[in-house]
Amino acid sequence: MPHRNYYAPAGGLPPQTQLMTGRAIFTDAYAVIPKGVMGDIVTSYLPHWTQTRAWIIARPLSGFAETFAQYIVEVAPGGGSNRPEPDPKAQAVLFVVEGELDIELDGQHHRMAEGGYAYIPPSADWSAHNKTDHPVKFHWIRKQYEPVDGIDQPDAFVTNEKLTPENPMPDTNGAWATTRFVQPDDLRHDMHVNIVTFEPGGVIPFEETHVMEHGLYVLEGKAVYKLNSDWVEVEAGDFMWLRAFCPQACYAGGPGKFRYLLYKDVNRHPKLHIGR
Repeated sequence: MPHRNYYAPAGGLPPQTQLMTGRAIFTDAYAVIPKGVMGDIVTSYLPHWTQTRAWIIARPLSGFAETFAQYIVEVAPGGGSNRPEPDPKAQAVLFVVEGELDIELDGQHHRMAEGGYAYIPPSADWSAHNKTDHPVKFHWIRKQYEPVDGIDQPDAFVTNEKLTPENPMPDTNGAWATTRFVQPDDLRHDMHVNIVTFEPGGVIPFEETHVMEHGLYVLEGKAVYKLNSDWVEVEAGDFMWLRAFCPQACYAGGPGKFRYLLYKDVNRHPKLHIGR
């Protein structure tokens, strides 16, 4: 299996001598949360989780991106939760970027190593613990599931991105590829959390402008990303948060791969009543 590098925040606090001006941006169309602002002071503690802290990097905001929340969770040895999810309507994806996470999911035990991916449907019976001697860090993406009459709810599954093939985009000679954990035409799913990979010099050659909201966490490498009307440099550990219809494109900067974890809402009619 190929070796992967996944960036995970280390916490800490910059020295008093450091200049405060950085790369953080928040606009009406997008936000960039760079790795340098993910220190100890911005972490949150979660009910019914022990020895755990979280960087909450996205949450529904009225008038911005409204469909999802995204955390980077750090669980110390011996920590975890038997009651991780407070919302019975919430589905989740977990993606491990450092260490190993033990989960119980609908009566089945799974040890998720780095690159481990779990889809957890709403009302699932699950728990998560760190049974190792080292911290574990993982992304936790939450979205309220939108049921559709006559379409079944998705099944839970656990896999690893190393076991999941990349799908090259047409006419790119493999310079742009997507690791899809769910088939795009599976209408049971109303969100996708994929991994997008660009080889050095690979590009999105047009300004994508679409109804899907996005969360993009850079796992590896660097790029120049077009966000609305701005070109922004991003690197491993940075998070980009896009509302619907924000134009986007990118150039991968090299010298290695540029890879990010991508959330988007899919496969449902837009709501016609705001706030419902």
